[in-house]
Amino acid sequence: MRTYRELFRAPEFTPLFLTSTLQVAGQTVSGLALGTLIYTATGSPLLSSLAMFGPALAQLVGATTLLSAADRLPPRATTSTLLLAFALGTAVQAVPGLPVTAAFLLLLVLGVLASLGGGVRLGLLHEILDEDGYLLGRSVLNMSTGIMQICGYGLGGLLVTALSPRGTLLTGAALYLAGAVVARLGLGRRPPRARGRASVAETWRTNSLLWSSRPRRCVYLALWVPNGLVVGCESLYVPYAPQDAGLLFACGAVGMLAGDTVTGRFLPPRWRGRLPVPLLVLLAGPFLLFALRPPLPWAAASVTLATAGFAASLLLQERLLALTPQELSGHALGLHSSGMLAMQGVGATLAGAVAERTSPATAMSLVAGLSLAVTCGLAPGLGPADRPRTAAPPEREAAGGEPASR
Repeated sequence: MRTYRELFRAPEFTPLFLTSTLQVAGQTVSGLALGTLIYTATGSPLLSSLAMFGPALAQLVGATTLLSAADRLPPRATTSTLLLAFALGTAVQAVPGLPVTAAFLLLLVLGVLASLGGGVRLGLLHEILDEDGYLLGRSVLNMSTGIMQICGYGLGGLLVTALSPRGTLLTGAALYLAGAVVARLGLGRRPPRARGRASVAETWRTNSLLWSSRPRRCVYLALWVPNGLVVGCESLYVPYAPQDAGLLFACGAVGMLAGDTVTGRFLPPRWRGRLPVPLLVLLAGPFLLFALRPPLPWAAASVTLATAGFAASLLLQERLLALTPQELSGHALGLHSSGMLAMQGVGATLAGAVAERTSPATAMSLVAGLSLAVTCGLAPGLGPADRPRTAAPPEREAAGGEPASR
């Protein structure tokens, strides 16, 4: 599957695409609104960044408790129910006079539920598309994320000015509700991918199994840490440029869209094993320029260039799937998604804490340098000689064996 026409002809891909698009739009609009609301109320860069990216920290809780359900629940019902929960929680955050503590407790609950939703959605994508179609399908979902962030941050900035942050939060809730309707009416009824009861113990067992393979560990760390630290840089756009944060977020979405388009549609297979490390370097390098406090045009150009490096995630996900048994694909991708989002929350917290003691510009450059250092440390395990390999059956891996070579 190498063309967009073939991709959208695949049964159920279009409603899954629309569901994901509406969810990202809701997250973007409501995240900007809540970050602005918290910053206006507290004046704290740390709390503002946590309001926008802190829910990702709660993904750690979901990844260690709920994730075994990603392959053991019916995808359609689970997806639509979770989107209804997001709509309700976002609407409650718009209630006037809601204490900041209560708003963050809601973010915690929604973040835990989001860890399950990521595993269900990505597992369903892998089920709908064949092995050759996953990279293209995932890149299209990433492209829709970029487009929705461009539109969402632009629309969110206008709505925050025209309606107020609370009115913008209600708009985000409506987008979540629309996604729930599309999922319920557009997706087909599918049985769970795996049998057995979901439990905390099963989640821990499967997490341990996935983590037991050294090649998978390296891929997971590369998916989580450099990405999360750079998102920490992004979390400081509001305190760095309060009036132009929407523009910087939109430029980041443009860069991510361009990187995913080139990587998913035009990159030859022979290059896929060689580019993860260069793309991770590109992801962090331009943010070092913020140490000089560049004017807005240079800052926007740096953000656009850097965020093209997020395409490294596509290549690393493809490698992860090649190392994972089919029946664990939803759990493995959910663990990737939850860990990545949790590290984004860690990155936002770290960047916000450094900005409290220095400045947003200094914090962005320091966190970007840390991302580059982590990438250099992981580079030996991500070179082209370390080709993706097929995973051994779960029984063999549980006994301590490494995945067999292709």
